[in-house]
Amino acid sequence: MLYNVCMVSDFFYPNMGGVESHLFLLSQQLIQRGHKVIIITHDYGNRKGVRYLTNGLKVYYIPTLEVYSRATLPTIYGIFPLFRNILIRESIQIVHGHGAFSALCLEAILHSKTMGLKACFTDHSLFGFADASSILTNKLLKFTLSDVDHVICVSHTSKENTVLRAALSPRNVSVIPNAVVASQFLPDPSAADPKWITIVVISRLVYRKGVDLLVAVIPRICAMHKSVRFIIGGDGPKRIDLEQMREKHLLQDRVELLGPVKHHQVRNILIQGNIFLNTSLTEAFCIAIVEAACAGLLVVSTKVGGVPEVLPNHMINYATPEEDGKYKQREKRDIIGIDDDFIDLIIAISKALHMIRFKKVDPSKFNDELKDMYSWSNVAERTEKV
Repeated sequence: MLYNVCMVSDFFYPNMGGVESHLFLLSQQLIQRGHKVIIITHDYGNRKGVRYLTNGLKVYYIPTLEVYSRATLPTIYGIFPLFRNILIRESIQIVHGHGAFSALCLEAILHSKTMGLKACFTDHSLFGFADASSILTNKLLKFTLSDVDHVICVSHTSKENTVLRAALSPRNVSVIPNAVVASQFLPDPSAADPKWITIVVISRLVYRKGVDLLVAVIPRICAMHKSVRFIIGGDGPKRIDLEQMREKHLLQDRVELLGPVKHHQVRNILIQGNIFLNTSLTEAFCIAIVEAACAGLLVVSTKVGGVPEVLPNHMINYATPEEDGKYKQREKRDIIGIDDDFIDLIIAISKALHMIRFKKVDPSKFNDELKDMYSWSNVAERTEKV
């Protein structure tokens, strides 16, 4: 059976991120399977009204007030007249919202149930339970999802988190991971500079992505390993901290800050590196580490959220994000002689550098292993069943 589906989220192109690429690639696969798919998001600067993307994917950029980090102001009924008009015009049967932080998504689910349509929600993030922001978001999520038909999470950790936050029945929640187009991230060993071992970081430069951890670790790694350099892609409020760190430690020749990176440029940056570093403090899935492994990089990541579910152990080294396990870390400090709260991450990076130097791993084979593990056609098929 073929459906008319409306995807809704605050986060879509030209903004860059995991949710944005998930929305686009899932929509493309559903269109190829014969379904009609449209996307509703908010306007981005001059991008307003209706746009058509690949394979006739129709995107509505509706005028709303943006308040923080590309999220719109929750108005409950502000979008209803326009939203209702679009759903009737496009003969929509199913509304599929993405992202707990997206007010547009939560309002769309509420209104779709009011109109008697089927509604589905995909959660892409992990939230806490204690701080004011999480408490408010969780209350809003519980209210909105009380009548939703089904919920999808991108990892088992994310499912556990969402079930608790929104007071859902676990039977009504499915786990469908993100995926990657492996052919777009083919390795190219000749692109890396043989004089350096290059560590690549591509991330939004915000607190949640562990940029403070990155700022603390880079000078120590540069001091310990003279043949290491960093390439950092991405933008955000924490970029100034990285620039100050680079100036303070005189690392201009070893730390390259690229600024905002478009998705089609990611592969060209990744293949310049040997190791990919992810320092996130919370992560439901982390598609960036899958893309990096596909491009032939050994991954070093903080062991948070759904990250341990994503890659096989021979592709990744884990570290605790801060001073978890203080007694264990004290032992490590005594052995290595560094009085440092980030000792676990430094050891994980040093281990990865050793593996690259002595060719104890062959990252060029990672792409072949991952292309069948994470396929968008498989994700679309499973989403279609939901």
